[in-house]
Amino acid sequence: MSSIVCSHLSFSWPDGTPLFEDLSFTVGDGRTGLVAPNGAGKSTLLKLIAGEYRPARGGVAVEGDLGYLPQTLPFAGGLSVAEVLGIAPVIAAIDAIEAGDAREEHFTVIGDDWDIEERTRAQLDRLGLGHLSFTQPLHTLSGGQTVSLGLAGLLLDRPDVLLLDEPTNNLDRDARHRLYAVLEEWKGCLLLVSHDRELLDRMDRIAELDRGSVRFFGGGYTAYEEAVEAEQDVAEKNIRSAEQDLKREKREMQQARERAERRASNASRNLKNAGLPRIFAGNMKRGAQESAGRSGQVHAARVGDAQARLDEAGRALREDQRLSLQLPGTNVPAGRTVFHGEGIKVSLGGREVFGGNGLDLTVRGPERIALTGPNGAGKSTLLRVMNGDLEPGEGRVQRVDGRIAHLSQRLDLLDLDRTVAENLAAFAPAMPQSDRMNLLARFLFRGSRAHLPVGVLSGGERLRATLACVLCAEPAPQLLLLDEPTNNLDLVGVSQLENALTAYEGAFVVVSHDERFLEKIGVNRRLELREGGLREV
Repeated sequence: MSSIVCSHLSFSWPDGTPLFEDLSFTVGDGRTGLVAPNGAGKSTLLKLIAGEYRPARGGVAVEGDLGYLPQTLPFAGGLSVAEVLGIAPVIAAIDAIEAGDAREEHFTVIGDDWDIEERTRAQLDRLGLGHLSFTQPLHTLSGGQTVSLGLAGLLLDRPDVLLLDEPTNNLDRDARHRLYAVLEEWKGCLLLVSHDRELLDRMDRIAELDRGSVRFFGGGYTAYEEAVEAEQDVAEKNIRSAEQDLKREKREMQQARERAERRASNASRNLKNAGLPRIFAGNMKRGAQESAGRSGQVHAARVGDAQARLDEAGRALREDQRLSLQLPGTNVPAGRTVFHGEGIKVSLGGREVFGGNGLDLTVRGPERIALTGPNGAGKSTLLRVMNGDLEPGEGRVQRVDGRIAHLSQRLDLLDLDRTVAENLAAFAPAMPQSDRMNLLARFLFRGSRAHLPVGVLSGGERLRATLACVLCAEPAPQLLLLDEPTNNLDLVGVSQLENALTAYEGAFVVVSHDERFLEKIGVNRRLELREGGLREV
């Protein structure tokens, strides 16, 4: 039985900001998806389990051999495929023995791995990398191929515990489905961080990192969403009930106070009219005051209990930071051409990206187009041509002048030295400053966060800042070009972007391998770019 046990784990950033405090949980055999908003510490938690970070207090115990695939792979571009896979020394030892060198050190290096080449080829085939040569340098591979190669190297080591951090971020559709198939056969302990809902739906359970603790939900992501929604419905009903109880108790306390005051006033007049001795009258007055005080304490205690129940109900209600994306009201009449290209040809580094007679493409408003295809096919290049960042070597292009907005995968559109607010001012100079600050607040840049330089932002924050500037630029865009827009968003942010694009009245072309995302945003036309050609699918 393989497992991960975190006991009373505490971790703070170098500036003293706490991230985890007394965190304890156990993950056993099976596939577990770890979800949480950006910044909650998912990747940091994986690094703590892998031993790359050390906790301030508490500890991590891993039962079994561990394999870890981080978001950013620490491989130098000059390494060969065999070196990345960790099999180069074994292959060299086998080659030496076959050449007649029978020194004992070669046998020691090989151990039980005489079949290493066959096992490696089988693993590469499963991940769509069977065509690679062991001597091929890493820098010749795409980002998606590099991720798949890193996973292949881990699986060759036959770990009992596997940690994967966003393994599908750079994978095309075919590579994603190959990864899904490999993980469905996984028999050990898998802990996976991902925003890929299709992958999360294939998990045995979902672990939610929320407010410093981990909770487990049986089933995949859809079952988790349903459970959370039902839980929040109950929480909202409990809050409404607790609010009514609190109002009632406060009302009854006020009514009791008013009754006590009336009784005291009446008693005072009655005593005076009765002509009783002063001592006797004073004793009766004190008794009435004490009785009123005890009644007041009872009602105050009831009000306190009702407030405590309301506070408890409120804690069960989630306080997720949610992007409030409201795209400009661009209305593109049906049939208006927002982009037209004929015979588009582009060469990069001496390589012709689009073959034959070049690409022909016409986009009319308000079309919703998904541009798909394998990694390296030229999807990002085509978006750059459409936006005007890259002029084709051959062909003719017509664009809607000044009405195209491009969100690139590299997030390199903003000035890194300027603040978020200064960047937005450059994109929307006519917008009043108060409106700009309100807009940034809807993108979760509130107060001092709006005045941070873009260069110090995290990946998710930089994406939000770029979205704010691109989508709300002046004039309002009639054509949006979106290159893998969900890669750095958490699941809440993806949902908000889906809602915004659903309400958008212009045309868009989106490059994405997230089928769930494409379905949600109402794509009505699909184009596939493959082997230099563009075809409707």
